[in-house]
Amino acid sequence: MKNISTKKMTVLALFCALAVVLCLLMRIPLVPSLSFLSYDPKDVIIGMGGFLFGPVSAALISAISSAIELLFRGGNIIDWLMNVISSCSFACTAAVVYKRMHSKNGAFIGLCVGIAVQIVVMLLWNYVMDPIYFGMPRQAVVGMLPAIALFNLLKGLINAGILLLIYKPVSNALHKSGALPKRDEEEISGKKMLGAIGTFAIITAAVLLLAIIHMI
Repeated sequence: MKNISTKKMTVLALFCALAVVLCLLMRIPLVPSLSFLSYDPKDVIIGMGGFLFGPVSAALISAISSAIELLFRGGNIIDWLMNVISSCSFACTAAVVYKRMHSKNGAFIGLCVGIAVQIVVMLLWNYVMDPIYFGMPRQAVVGMLPAIALFNLLKGLINAGILLLIYKPVSNALHKSGALPKRDEEEISGKKMLGAIGTFAIITAAVLLLAIIHMI
């Protein structure tokens, strides 16, 4: 049991480091009207941890990686809190659903529910926190809410698509290397179907983004 815990901790530490690196190296604006909202793929790694080890592990990866990110980028407790809430609303929700519905359908449904929860949660938290953080009137924040919802939809589709594409290969590689004990791993069957769904989600996000750019 001690060996299993050590291996799990090693994988979680690796995921934390990878989430930070991806966040620092890749930041892409998705909604030009709100430049402070930019996409990074750290939620893919956090979601991976949730699918492999459960929602608590996803929350742990999110909290640690967001704290380390502050050391490099700067920020305050509100930045950390909003990052953790955003990541956990997506990744932890998906992990909870997948834990209860341990199948390819459960993974797909979990990610869809995770996207929906993330959109709603971030609308509420931006409505509450943005006037405090940016010092702007609440009415101005209300005007930004559609763009915030669109941003989280696009981000969720991209993250879900990538996660569906890479989850199986990554989990297989970790298992074969001995880094992931079999009883700690949660497998998704139907690799081809998940890959097709993931590709569709990414293409959908890309088409929506191109449509937005064209309308501007």
